[in-house]
Order: sequence, then structure tokens, then C-alpha cells
Amino acid sequence: MTSAPRELLGPHRLVLDVRDRPGPAPLRFERADGGRLLLRQEERPLLLGRPVGGPCCPDLYVHRLDGHRSPLPPLSAAMLRSSVNWPHQYARWLDEADGTPLHDGRWELSLRTTFQPGIWTEDFLREWPGGRLELYCGGGWHGVVPLRPLSPPDAGRVKAYRKHVREGTLAPVLVWWVPFLDGWLILDGHDRAVAALAEGRTPQCVVLTRVCDEELWRRDAEAVTEGHRHHMERLTARPATPATSRQRAAMEQNYGDVMAGLSYDPSDIRSWPLPGGAPAWDALAGAAMFQFPSD
Repeated sequence: MTSAPRELLGPHRLVLDVRDRPGPAPLRFERADGGRLLLRQEERPLLLGRPVGGPCCPDLYVHRLDGHRSPLPPLSAAMLRSSVNWPHQYARWLDEADGTPLHDGRWELSLRTTFQPGIWTEDFLREWPGGRLELYCGGGWHGVVPLRPLSPPDAGRVKAYRKHVREGTLAPVLVWWVPFLDGWLILDGHDRAVAALAEGRTPQCVVLTRVCDEELWRRDAEAVTEGHRHHMERLTARPATPATSRQRAAMEQNYGDVMAGLSYDPSDIRSWPLPGGAPAWDALAGAAMFQFPSD
């Protein structure tokens, strides 16, 4: 496995350009008919999901299974108190680890310290193993899904992490942005998330996001450039006034801002066909005693 080239975007943000890993990814989503969804880590099923409800506004019911393995090594107290740059450190570990979502493409890792209200409260899927994600008529869910049972706030490890929260030395949680859920999966740091929440804090996170490949963003850039050229030609045909000058400057600024961000726009993540299709999913669900509400 070759190391992925890195593009540095700031002190706490970078992109891994993963090559020669065509997939399927070790940690991957697989799909079958009827909206059946499976998250698998290598050969271990971790999460089963299926939409329930009308065709316009279904909810996604999920059932998780034990067996998730973090792609990161254990963190020592000395490392937590060091001055390590966590997005860069997590990138190195992910690049070398098994059981990750990485496959060919560009993957951003960035530090995130704030979230919209509700994401780590009512939309944090604390119950185990089942749960319901309210997808709001295709508008997403925007919450956080743990991949293992959460420890209680007074568990020994959590209590140790709570001390790091108070000291400001707690390592961020590693989460994976999943666009079709409009939410995140916790890949590492379940106990750290519990510790931060127990101390009344929002967990700091390093977010792993699949971003646009070069071919896609260049195609989008061509479309944006063509639209900008058309609007500028129409503006040039008008009489020159202070108002049109201000409008031209605003359009140029907007064009520059859009172009600068295009190559880092989030991209849909890839999923693979579920071997055996719907019958294989149904067998897994039956073995897990996974029952959905009736439509």
C-alpha cells in the first residue's frame, strides 16, 4: 500500500489523494433492493438499515452489531497532553490502517469544533442496537451514529477522559461524513465523545469527508466559468455606471470564491452491491432479530 499524497489546506485541514485502492473499501456501504443498506468492515456486518414509511418521507431504521474496530491506535495520556496536530496525525494513521473507508479518491480531514444545536443531543443515536433516523422528506437527518455501545459517564475510562476535557487536552473524535444520511458515523473516540458531553461540552471532531475528484470539479468549474462569462457579457452590454461597476466587482468576487471552493466540495461516497442481494440482507437481519415497524 503506497502512502497517499497530501494537500495541505491550513494548520488543521488537509486532503489525502488516495490512489491504487480501487475498492471495495475495507469499511464500506453495500446496497440491495428495497433501500436495504449494510455497513461492513472487511467481512463483519456492522449496521443494517432499511427505509420505512411512504416513498416521499421514509425514516431509516437501523440496527447495529458488535465488532467495529477503530482504525486508530489507542491514545496514551502522554500523547493526549502533547502538542500533536490531530488532523495530520489521524491522516497518517488512516493512511496506514486497515478497516478504513479509504479508497481511490480525495479525502479531506479537518478539525471541527462547533456543530448546529441538536446534533449531539436529540440527534445523537445513544440507544443500542436499534434506532430511527428521521430523514425529513429527503432533506437528511444531520446527527451522529455510534458504531459501538456507549459507555456510561461514570465508567473508569470515561472519567479519565473527563479530566482531559477539563484540562483542554482531550483528542478529538474521528467522525466520517455520510452524505446520504446527512450525518456522521463515529470511527474512533466513543468514550471521548461521552466524556465531553458529560462535562457539558460539544465534542471536538476531526471530520473525514470524501471530496470531489479532479475530473468532477474540473467539469463543474467549466460550467461555472461559462455561466460567469455569460453574465459578465450581459453586464458589459449595459451603460457603465457606478452601480454596474459595483455589480461587476461583486460578481468577480463571487466567481473567485466559488472557484476556490469547488475542488473541496463534499462528494457522495461510493457504495457497492451487497453480495447475495436482498435475500442475503434478509438473512442477516433475521439472524440479528432485526424487525422493522410495518409500513
